Amino acid sequence: MIERTLVLVKPSGVARGLVGEVISRLERKGLTIKVARTLKVAPETAAEHYAEHKEKSFYGELVEHITSAAIFAMVVEGPSAVKIVRRMMGATNPLEADPGTVRGDYGLDVLRNVVHSSDSLESAEREIGVFFPEGVE
Repeated sequence: MIERTLVLVKPSGVARGLVGEVISRLERKGLTIKVARTLKVAPETAAEHYAEHKEKSFYGELVEHITSAAIFAMVVEGPSAVKIVRRMMGATNPLEADPGTVRGDYGLDVLRNVVHSSDSLESAEREIGVFFPEGVE
């Protein structure tokens, strides 16, 4: 089944020049970048994106990091895109991520783990709406 998912290269990944690496890995896998852009995330957008973490102790750090500098947001499409992208990105904690995954190869810690990817079709739909409210062709 063809799916769409959201991938964000976080400020730490953008600052380290890893946008091209992430795109290259996705495209080599056979996935398609439907739409993409660089943007500075407003605090309101970060709050909407991280709404499910609002009551957690690390919420403030998440918002602070994603709003600290530019990110690269993209909608990725392909068969089973959500599951495939999640596996390619690796475990959220880079210390637990397998070598060969983006986080395993480039992540420094849980906060500076280079990327975000949607964890379900429902999350993907909601998150795409947050970062691409105008829709995706």
